[in-house]
Amino acid sequence: MPRPTTGRVLEHVGVDGLTYRSLRFVAYGKRRYVSLGPVSAEAAEQALRHTIADVERGSWEPPRQAAPIEHESIPTFHAFAEDWWLRNEKQLAPSTQLDYRWRLETHLLPFFARHRLDGITFDQVERYIARKLDEPHPLSPRSINMTVTLLGAILEGAVERELIPRNPARGRGRRVRERAPRRSHLETAEQISAVLDAAARLDASARKGHQHVERRAMIAVLVFAGLRVGELLALRWRDVDMAGGWMYVEESKTDAGRRRIKIRGALQAEVVRVRERQPESGPDRVVFATSTGRQQSADNFRSRVLKPSVNEANRALIASQSQPLPEGITPHSLRRTFASVLYALGEDPGIVMDEMGHTDPALALRVYRHAMRRGEAEKLALKALVEGPKWRLPTDERSGETA
Repeated sequence: MPRPTTGRVLEHVGVDGLTYRSLRFVAYGKRRYVSLGPVSAEAAEQALRHTIADVERGSWEPPRQAAPIEHESIPTFHAFAEDWWLRNEKQLAPSTQLDYRWRLETHLLPFFARHRLDGITFDQVERYIARKLDEPHPLSPRSINMTVTLLGAILEGAVERELIPRNPARGRGRRVRERAPRRSHLETAEQISAVLDAAARLDASARKGHQHVERRAMIAVLVFAGLRVGELLALRWRDVDMAGGWMYVEESKTDAGRRRIKIRGALQAEVVRVRERQPESGPDRVVFATSTGRQQSADNFRSRVLKPSVNEANRALIASQSQPLPEGITPHSLRRTFASVLYALGEDPGIVMDEMGHTDPALALRVYRHAMRRGEAEKLALKALVEGPKWRLPTDERSGETA
């Protein structure tokens, strides 16, 4: 007894905004497609039932000029990506939504928007990568690869719906070779002081309208508390317990990321000065807000706070014939500086991991080994810097007094 014929209704949204439907079924040993056009779902289901019945009776005949798949049955990448976004948006965290929108709207859509899905080939993916690398200000290899990864995720949905036979963005040769990132941080007390002092000079010389930007204090929080840049910019006064001496990170993707950090001497002095300049600020106010009280962006911090401070610090270091800062200083470099300094000062590795929000002992060990290479004189200089002006060397050589 022959198997019953089965089929399904396929649908997609065309560039004109209408929903087009077609039938897919097996007839006489071959897979068949019949385009219905912009009909209702009920009409499409009824057409499918009648067609299957005709096939089983042997009375169905293929349309005389039927193509395997009509032009409208394969959407453009733009149309399919919009549909993919609507299906998946609510499953993504807010930060992931922003990241995916950036990858789609800034990079993938300008290149692939008008391509039909079956017109996106391995060759087209290669051309996209080549164009990204050839831009005046190209993305990093990692960022380009992230856009290709999203392209692959979207096209995988097209494969599952049998709109295309294979995914051209998956497999070997679809990635830019990435070099291991150079993980920079501030090596010495002199370098840390140079950046903090440079930020203070920029604060003092800020023109009207930019005097609210707390450059020195923001950098101090990254160096002496190890916050991520997003955590720094989201910090509110309710997260700062000056009486107890703790700074809290309450929002994080992981349990380890929700943590408290000890406010050590130098950081306490910086935070107190900021608080004195904001006497009316309530607990929900952002500590390092814009002039309108809103949260600053990470891009603004990098371009208006960190980069000018690093440049100014290098000018001062070179003028004094000191070694300039390592290349590639980022907000995360200052977070690594915090971990390295605590290890150099002899803090328990478990405490450092807790305050950093780390769970990987191997990562902690790598930082620890590097930090412990510092000499005793450098460790004392770092301790004096971290603990602030109240701390003194164990023995004052001029007076013989001890701390």
